[in-house]
Amino acid sequence: MVVDKKYISTKFSHTKLKRRHKELAVLYDISSDLTSSLGLTEVLDRAILKVLEHFKVDTVRIYLMDQTEQCLELVAYKGIAKNQVKELRKIRISEGFSGKAARTKSFIAQKVADLENKERAALLQRKGFKVVICVPLILRDKVVGVMNLGSKRMISLTEAKIDLLVAIGSQIAIAINVARLYEDIRKKAEEIRKTKEELELFAYTISHDLKNPAIGVSGFARLLAEKYEHSLNEKGKRYCNQIRKAAEQIEIFTQDINEYIKSRRVSFNIKKTNIKKIIGHIRNEVLHVLKERNIKWSEPDTIPQVMADQLAITRVFRNLIDNALKHAGENLTKIAIGYDEDKDFHIFSFSNDGVAMKKKNSEVIFQMFQKLPASEQTDGSGLGLTIVKEIVEAHKGKVWCESGPKKGTTFYVAISKDLG
Repeated sequence: MVVDKKYISTKFSHTKLKRRHKELAVLYDISSDLTSSLGLTEVLDRAILKVLEHFKVDTVRIYLMDQTEQCLELVAYKGIAKNQVKELRKIRISEGFSGKAARTKSFIAQKVADLENKERAALLQRKGFKVVICVPLILRDKVVGVMNLGSKRMISLTEAKIDLLVAIGSQIAIAINVARLYEDIRKKAEEIRKTKEELELFAYTISHDLKNPAIGVSGFARLLAEKYEHSLNEKGKRYCNQIRKAAEQIEIFTQDINEYIKSRRVSFNIKKTNIKKIIGHIRNEVLHVLKERNIKWSEPDTIPQVMADQLAITRVFRNLIDNALKHAGENLTKIAIGYDEDKDFHIFSFSNDGVAMKKKNSEVIFQMFQKLPASEQTDGSGLGLTIVKEIVEAHKGKVWCESGPKKGTTFYVAISKDLG
């Protein structure tokens, strides 16, 4: 121990604690055991074993209050044969010493010979019991149960032992509450998981069922326009074009839903990925658009290979380039891809000199089905950036965007270096 004028410092030793203060060490042991498990059955079994070991009693039973708060139900026990438990399963709080302990919130210790219920006393005496002890399990002034101890020998109950049993009862009550909360959270999490899976299946089924009719409508509208163009006036041609565009929008929407579900459910195949090659493929895909709109493209001469899922990261980069081409406006003249890194992340940037995004929209755009007012007339489902966010977070990374004061927006994608 170090003693100073300002502080006292001592290294904790469980062995020394046991030598100095046996009762406190027992309470410490029980508290440690109860907090190391969150399952109610395991919590109670551990508590019973510690009580049996320290107090040298022969049986320990733990009852919990039922929902009516009129009965105690046996939930854990040691030292009793299974064929003897049936008659002890339920106790009304209006009867017996266990009921009295719960009803009055009192610690009760009594000789078996002095029990009011002579029939019960005779039964316990035939089994060799001499003392029964009841400890109410109290949490925030509410009895949640009773711990019942039975001994075949006389026990000397000092005030210190009674205090210790009451403190243990309090610890058990807290552990029971934590275990119940944990179980409630686990059940709710399972319900949420099942609901999520059902919603994903529903969304996948709907999108799958919509896709084929949408393709059919689009095809028939195109054939109608091609084969009967000479018979249609301008209004008829415009209607055919609008039908085809609506059908194509449904196709895009259903495809994006499927991609979104896939981004949340698929196990990624993380391996060394050639990012330079991915960017080259995407550049070739949009080359005709770049030439048509006279948009300059720039990218780093070299980019290191990174650990990532190749298909998923391709989807991220493609979505960000498509996003710039669709939503950066008619005055877009430049798209620039950059690379940087720090000790934890590979950081890719996708910059354009188009319409600047308002700061308040920088988080909104990553939410499902969110399209900014300026993008309402463009094709898309509003899921593209949501898919980007899901994939990047699955790579232990993050995605965000920043805009210039007057024009231009940059999206940043940080991918963790700790992916195997």
